[in-house]
Amino acid sequence: MIIILPVIAGLSTLLGIIPTYFSIIIINYSLKLTIGILLIIIIFNLIPESYHYLNKNIFQSTLLIIIFISLGIIINIIIDRFIDNSNKLYRLGILSMLTIVLHNIPEGIITMITSSTNIKLGIITSLAIMLHNIPEGMSIAIPIYYATNNHKKAFLYTLIAGFSELFGVLISLLFLKNIISDFKLSAILGITAGIMIYLIISLL
Repeated sequence: MIIILPVIAGLSTLLGIIPTYFSIIIINYSLKLTIGILLIIIIFNLIPESYHYLNKNIFQSTLLIIIFISLGIIINIIIDRFIDNSNKLYRLGILSMLTIVLHNIPEGIITMITSSTNIKLGIITSLAIMLHNIPEGMSIAIPIYYATNNHKKAFLYTLIAGFSELFGVLISLLFLKNIISDFKLSAILGITAGIMIYLIISLL
């Protein structure tokens, strides 16, 4: 049960591919739509979660989150050099996938640890993750599909992002269950927010 929950939560990311089958109108608005989704994830998910895991005062927590975000921006500058910039939508989809993979790994760890401690809390956590994984899937599938006109590629990249949650579970089971800390989870989430912020700024 404790493994099934994060797997289901992670694979809910695949539901984000559904809009690519129905609306041609999205082609003209996919870039703006994806940027909007990423902003929502940053503002209402990544930064609040990063802050939540820091047991510091307001000043220390804010300073640490700024540092984490800055590290994320630096990481994205490095990643950006290895990605084809000629196709803006394709670049957006690939970078979205990379950041969401980075985001989903700690989510898998959180769900695993929560479920093993309190199964009811684990179910609630998994449901919450499922709901916000759907727009995350959209942020990958929509730009990838409209950049390549290939549903298989959109599905594959979205699937990779979804399965990264299971990777987080495996990491937790094999290595991190006894050594993972709130600070490390906060750092991962903050760095991911920084990567997404750089991505959005570069696309405006």
